[in-house]
Amino acid sequence: MKILVVGRGGREHSMIKKLKENQQLDKIYVAPGNAGMGEEAECVPIDEMHIEELAAFAKEAAIDLTIVGPEDPLDAGITNRFQQENLAIFAPTKEAAKLEGSKSYAKDFMKKYGIPTASYGVFHDAEKAKKRISETGAPIVVKADGLAAGKGVIVAMTEVEAIQAIDDMLVDKTFEQAGSTIVIEEYLEGSEFSLMAFVHEDKVYPMMAARDHKRAFDHDQGPNTGGMGAFSPIPDLTAEAYQFAVEQILEKTAAGMLEEGRPFTGILYAGLIMTENGPQVIEFNTRFGDPETQVVLPLLKNDLVQVMQDVLAKKNPNLEWYPGACVGVVLASEGYPGTYRRGKLLPQLGTSTDTFIIHAGTKKVDGKLVSDGGRVLLVGGRAETLSQAAANVYQQLDKAELNGNFFYRNDIAQ
Repeated sequence: MKILVVGRGGREHSMIKKLKENQQLDKIYVAPGNAGMGEEAECVPIDEMHIEELAAFAKEAAIDLTIVGPEDPLDAGITNRFQQENLAIFAPTKEAAKLEGSKSYAKDFMKKYGIPTASYGVFHDAEKAKKRISETGAPIVVKADGLAAGKGVIVAMTEVEAIQAIDDMLVDKTFEQAGSTIVIEEYLEGSEFSLMAFVHEDKVYPMMAARDHKRAFDHDQGPNTGGMGAFSPIPDLTAEAYQFAVEQILEKTAAGMLEEGRPFTGILYAGLIMTENGPQVIEFNTRFGDPETQVVLPLLKNDLVQVMQDVLAKKNPNLEWYPGACVGVVLASEGYPGTYRRGKLLPQLGTSTDTFIIHAGTKKVDGKLVSDGGRVLLVGGRAETLSQAAANVYQQLDKAELNGNFFYRNDIAQ
């Protein structure tokens, strides 16, 4: 059996590590991949947005199943194109991926199907949006409607910040087309968590919940990032809250998408917040989360290939999980999520039997591994407890000589 993974980041590297556990696989290809994936898969130099080339490669190489990591090709219709060529793919269609591709669509969808989420308004006009701010006050959340690489959400603690976010998006076009429509929504208090599930139409198979740390610096200070680390499971999440999230959010969403004529197949990700009224949706993603995938998949006992095949065949994959916990800490380029430099020599990082390294933004230059992105590596670890898993990870990171080129948070999973 041959598998093609589409993407180049830490999420895709983690998927490949999990896929490798299947002894029946003849070959794993990754397009385009990164420097760290080369030992576990064959990197194919096709950009993830070059859908026609990817489809042609999948046909030529007789790929049995394609798995898509990032959101942009989903939004561009990679699944639709593969289906036209009768190529097996585990990913949502362009129509179903709109749950992530348009925040206003997702909010309207949730309102229609009674899925718990913050109150909101949709705006195209800056002055009308600012009027909403003057009426509601702060804190408040301003979101670019479209895909903005995880950076289109501003949690404004003051009215000044909110108005600046509106100007950035609607007037200065910071996010180009992604910000031509914005969503302004109520600020919710509580602890955030992520819940992913394997989905095929009305069948939903939830994974373990995870929590990521979005802020750049210790103690949740600094700007929002794509995620500076994550851990699973979540000690403060009750079984009742988990079950509510599965039934009232994931299962309702899958059923609603079917009713809308946009049946969902792939990974449904709910970014949730535990409020005094129970879990509510902050956002949906229509693919594996990053960095949550890096701490959830190592806890999955099942063979990932078999899980996806079972789900596509409408068979219950009977998900099983290892006991204990997993923690992942991101090593980022100095300056991220703002301006940073690429091409910096990666620090030497050892691993133990309890830890692993996931490559995100890396490439090889003259045979040497260098940085090629904001989030560069993730050091992960599994152990009996969260505190032990975190201690194992930091033991490895603390040995690294960063030379002012990289940084990481010291409080992941605390």
